[in-house]
Amino acid sequence: MQVMQNIHDKLMNFYIDGKWIVPNSQTKQSLINPATENSVGQITLADEVDVENAVASATTAFESFQHFSKKDRLDLLKNILSIYERRVDEFASAISIEMGAPMDFARSAQAQAGIDHLSALIEDTKDYDFERILRNGNTIVKEPVGVCGLITPWNWPINQIVLKVAPALAAGCTMVLKPSEMTPLSAILFAEVIDEAGVPNGVFNLIHGLGHVAGSALSKHPDVAMISFTGSTGAGRSIIHNSADRIAKTTLELGGKSPNLIFADCELVTAIDQGIDACFINSGQSCDAATRMLIEQSIYERSIELATKKCEQITVGDPAISGNHLGPLVSEIQFKRVQSLIASGLDEGARCISGGLGKPKGYQVGYFTRPTIFADVENNMKIAQEEVFGPVLCMIPFRSEKEAIELANDNAYGLAAYIQTSDEDRAQRVARLLRSGSININNAFIAPGSPFGGYKLSGNGREGGAEGINEYLEIKVIAS
Repeated sequence: MQVMQNIHDKLMNFYIDGKWIVPNSQTKQSLINPATENSVGQITLADEVDVENAVASATTAFESFQHFSKKDRLDLLKNILSIYERRVDEFASAISIEMGAPMDFARSAQAQAGIDHLSALIEDTKDYDFERILRNGNTIVKEPVGVCGLITPWNWPINQIVLKVAPALAAGCTMVLKPSEMTPLSAILFAEVIDEAGVPNGVFNLIHGLGHVAGSALSKHPDVAMISFTGSTGAGRSIIHNSADRIAKTTLELGGKSPNLIFADCELVTAIDQGIDACFINSGQSCDAATRMLIEQSIYERSIELATKKCEQITVGDPAISGNHLGPLVSEIQFKRVQSLIASGLDEGARCISGGLGKPKGYQVGYFTRPTIFADVENNMKIAQEEVFGPVLCMIPFRSEKEAIELANDNAYGLAAYIQTSDEDRAQRVARLLRSGSININNAFIAPGSPFGGYKLSGNGREGGAEGINEYLEIKVIAS
């Protein structure tokens, strides 16, 4: 709890114009540790006045920051990376406390993501051409879009903060960050890093608040040129609606229901083992989790046996303790939602082969849930169509490659997809027929520096790589 002691005096303050200030709002909210259900502090929830103050700070700062050279912006990013690396263990502790990620996972994956994305972004910025001459002699100039509202989720808190803040800085934008009110600790630490790195006052501003109050005010604000949002599809619709009158730019990374196509010629034991990991990682709270396992009929029953054995070996446990286990879900609301969807699977006739309703034995306190696998799922069932956001896997048989592709695409989302086969030609052929923003073949995952985003209800725009920098720029053509 050392990290709590270090930032306790900043919990109820906002970082605006390079200073920690007392907010206008008097509304408070307890920060709940999901493993213990105890409050570990309180944060202040921003009102419209607080949003106005943060946007005004960013607007003033943009007048000068937009003219910073590429070298100057790179120097700031390098400073941020250096300080973040020194404090990475603090980030891991904060994430473990605020959203229940087991400590080892919080360090190796959650906090490490900040290092990986910053490192990749720095290299991408070095190679990025903000000006170039066209074949016709005209000049293309890419300029910062302006003040950006950055709204981030609770499930991968620092991952999403870095994927928005770093490219905005690289582009020369100023910003207001509103992280999830459930995971403010890592955001406060990141504001400290920004401050120590020498980012000019007002370029980065941090507020906390509820989506329908602070998030709505930010997305409606006439001086906010762009909103970058990660969260639910429903909230994404609200962002678009709020931004529509002024035609503000929006980048949305929303939900997912990712298929994992397992063909009979794959290495089956590995495919099932790693396929379940790709679903249950982060206690199933990942937008690109491989939650629909589509399995060729000839290996379907064997796959069920392997999946049952694998799931029985998975344990849940205290996130403060070192080990390879799953932590709790982030909140009581999330726990109840996952329980409701497990119940719907049972009601619709899916066969529960492991897990089920209720909490794991010995964990009646905390928002722990039983890792659950359903077999004999039909693709039109609620659990196969809706994003569960918990450790719940659906197993669905298919008879042909054509049917597998049809099942995979028969969903409103299109964020990620997974393919398991020893036939490289098939892997490449199927990959190009799946309506998803990223395709992971034989348990390979897209690396930092690659663009991430989705089709259909999974959103628009991309984060990561040069494509991620593009989102924060306007294109100007100069003919002379």
